[in-house]
Amino acid sequence: MPGTKFSHPDSYQYLTGFGSYHETEAIEGALPVGQNSPQKAPYGLYAEKLSGTAFTAPRHENSQTWVYRILPAAAHQNFVAEDASSYHTRMTTEASKLHHIPNQLRWDPFDLDETVDWVHGLHLVAGAGDPTMKSGLGILLYAAGKDMGSEAFYSADGDFLIVPQHGVLDIQTELGKLVVRPNEICVIPRGVRYRVTLPAGPVRGYICELYQGHFQLPELGPIGSNGLANARDFKAPVAAFDDDEGIPSEHTLYSKFNNNLFSAKQNHTPFDVVAWHGNYYPYKYDLGRFNTVGSISFDHPDPSIFTVLTGPSDHVGTAIADFVIFPPRWLVAEGTFRPPWYHRNTMSEFMGLITGNYDAKTGGGFQPAGASLHNVMSAHGPDSDAFEGASNAELKPQKVGDGSLAFMFESCLMVGVSEWGLKTCQKVQEEYNEHSWRPLKRHFKRP
Repeated sequence: MPGTKFSHPDSYQYLTGFGSYHETEAIEGALPVGQNSPQKAPYGLYAEKLSGTAFTAPRHENSQTWVYRILPAAAHQNFVAEDASSYHTRMTTEASKLHHIPNQLRWDPFDLDETVDWVHGLHLVAGAGDPTMKSGLGILLYAAGKDMGSEAFYSADGDFLIVPQHGVLDIQTELGKLVVRPNEICVIPRGVRYRVTLPAGPVRGYICELYQGHFQLPELGPIGSNGLANARDFKAPVAAFDDDEGIPSEHTLYSKFNNNLFSAKQNHTPFDVVAWHGNYYPYKYDLGRFNTVGSISFDHPDPSIFTVLTGPSDHVGTAIADFVIFPPRWLVAEGTFRPPWYHRNTMSEFMGLITGNYDAKTGGGFQPAGASLHNVMSAHGPDSDAFEGASNAELKPQKVGDGSLAFMFESCLMVGVSEWGLKTCQKVQEEYNEHSWRPLKRHFKRP
């Protein structure tokens, strides 16, 4: 049966379907019937609208959720700026500028960090655009070893697509709870408040933050009506809430706003939504359910055939961010060089490795928890060992990627690298180019 066998259980309940209109209540009768904002909501709750798009967005694009909560989200003190040295997401000051360079880049595995929680374990590695203009994306690494306490966090900048590499995330959101494990992904939409606890110890992984629009399923074109990531396999949380029972309790709300961090105090739990209905909510997906499609005759298809989710730009077919995976799959193409070909791309490609080995890099330099960046028009492709092996291999049906999962964040934008990603982390492999492509041999023979 398709799907991942997880060692860590998930006891939460979920609603199913991508982009579906859901309704859920933790107490029967908490949802108003026939209207969104009655004069008095059931059980003395407050009605509150959470808008993920403009009110006047076309119906097929409109994203919104009505929540029914014990106290409104506005009931907190003023936000104050956090000490700039306490977090690592800035890219708007001179000291934190992005470096735009054409070199191929690859990183050694990023370290675990058991000293910080989710909020303070976020590190901006690369990005493009401007969250104040709702354009572009950010690429982050996370590493944490502590639970968040009486706290909540949200990003006003964009949607978080979270790709765990190590450890388990137990995510309590305003709209319900999710468990997210390696080989799963999770999307937390812009503005949704949540806290992260770590039931299995330290965690590490990758995040693509989409400043522009929201993630969608890619069009299938001539593939037809099914395949790749199927809508029925996405899971959204059911309503679940905490209740302070009117006893004041101190909580801290963190806001990521233009990549800076702010905090505000409030005297009640942020997680008091008793019921909700709408189509703007967090969700998760098991990558083991991805229905891989490939060539059964000859040649290697474009990697776009492995797209799980896409964040489209205003130009049809061109993405601000595509999330692409390279899962276990069969290769049967005849007379074909089967690994990815040598390539220069108008898109930028940031790759990460969750587990195992990637078939186009055999030298051991691309490791789980590591990453690579091949920016706009930076040439890349199989390393010399992979080329020699694939050029001379017996072309029989071959299963590749068993026990492996690599992924790519691909963007039409030129991606800059943060000071932390280029220097501070001390993970950049200075000899990446030298070891990968300089050893390539000349095979040309004049007729």
